[in-house]
Amino acid sequence: MDLASRLAEVDARIADAARAAGRDPAELTRIVVTKFHPASLVEQLYDLGVRDVGENRQQELTDKRGRVRDLPGLTWHFIGQAQTNKAKAIRAAASVVHSVDRHRLADALDAAGGDGAPSLDILVQINLTDDPKRGGVAPSDLRSLAEHVIGCPTLRLRGVMAVAPLEEPPAPAFERLREYADLVRELEPSATWISAGMTGDFAEAIAAGATHLRIGTAITGPRPVHG
Repeated sequence: MDLASRLAEVDARIADAARAAGRDPAELTRIVVTKFHPASLVEQLYDLGVRDVGENRQQELTDKRGRVRDLPGLTWHFIGQAQTNKAKAIRAAASVVHSVDRHRLADALDAAGGDGAPSLDILVQINLTDDPKRGGVAPSDLRSLAEHVIGCPTLRLRGVMAVAPLEEPPAPAFERLREYADLVRELEPSATWISAGMTGDFAEAIAAGATHLRIGTAITGPRPVHG
């Protein structure tokens, strides 16, 4: 299958899952993750109607953003784990950061904005496992972090993000995520985004209320060999 066919097939599956959950497919934002693919793929995706792309690593995001021609309406999402010393570069290249999981990172992204900077859309990443080494804030610390992001003047809290654990089915994990999303929305009513669901589990994520799906190889094809 070529790129257009893979994109159409995934979009059809997303629409089917949305309807099965009693939701309007138009409510969902499909982010195409272009990790390890060349910048030219982003331009091909744009020509096929894609307006949201995601990257996992700051260096690749920065490089790809610099190589891609100006594409009106294209939104770049940073979805990987972020280091505070990369905050300025991430902020310069991304419009949305999905992976804020600690106060220091929120502060670094806020400071990178400077006076008069447009607001940066932020999602708080939640760890749905018991392993503290996994990315994301512990649920017990979620309220504190969300309140901190709300207090950062150049950041705009949009909602929550999570990755389904490997050691349990995705559906119950995403149901917990929806509860955490409700907590965040109590603090900030406009924070309605739930970034959850990848190629293997987006149907469960949609059923649990996900608004943003992060889809990679099912659309882009196998990643090039990366040395």
